[in-house]
This record gives sequence, structure tokens and C-alpha cells, in this order.
Amino acid sequence: MGSKIRLVAPRMSWRDICRSEQFAGRWIALDNVKYVQGGSQPAEADVVDADDDLADLCARMREADRTACAILFVEDDTGVPARVQRLPQLWRRVAHH
Repeated sequence: MGSKIRLVAPRMSWRDICRSEQFAGRWIALDNVKYVQGGSQPAEADVVDADDDLADLCARMREADRTACAILFVEDDTGVPARVQRLPQLWRRVAHH
């Protein structure tokens, strides 16, 4: 099982999420996401939950009936906004390999 973080974080900017050691290298569930105008990069959001294991995180989101959350992967804590990894993109990539 992954290392889970059950929490409801205050609204955070994407940059702060990426800088956080708590979220680096983990999948995070975001709600009330505000995106950068004209782009797909989150500007800020409420962090609902996080986990090292994608399947565990998704299962908890389904159990909590939070199926509208965005699930993203935080690549590092360098302070540079990480590349956004969205679930549909990952599923397409897995399906084609």
C-alpha cells in the first residue's frame, strides 16, 4: 500500500503544492481547481487527499463520492511547477504501450 495523506489543505497555489515536501512524488486529488488562463496548468486548488499509490487514492475518492476531483502527479519539490500529469493522459499512454 502507498503512503497516504488524508487531509483537506487550505487553498494552495500550484507552485506551493510543487514546493511542498508533503506532496512531492505523490498523486494528489484537487477540488475547486482554478486554471491558468488559457492553459491546462492549475493556478490554485484545494488539496483534498494525496497518496504514493494512484489506485489507493482513486479508491478513496470513489468511496467519498468525490469523483469530480482532478488527480495530478507532483513530480518534485524544486519550486518549478511540475509538468501536469492528468489521469486520462496517463491511461492513453498506458493503453498504447
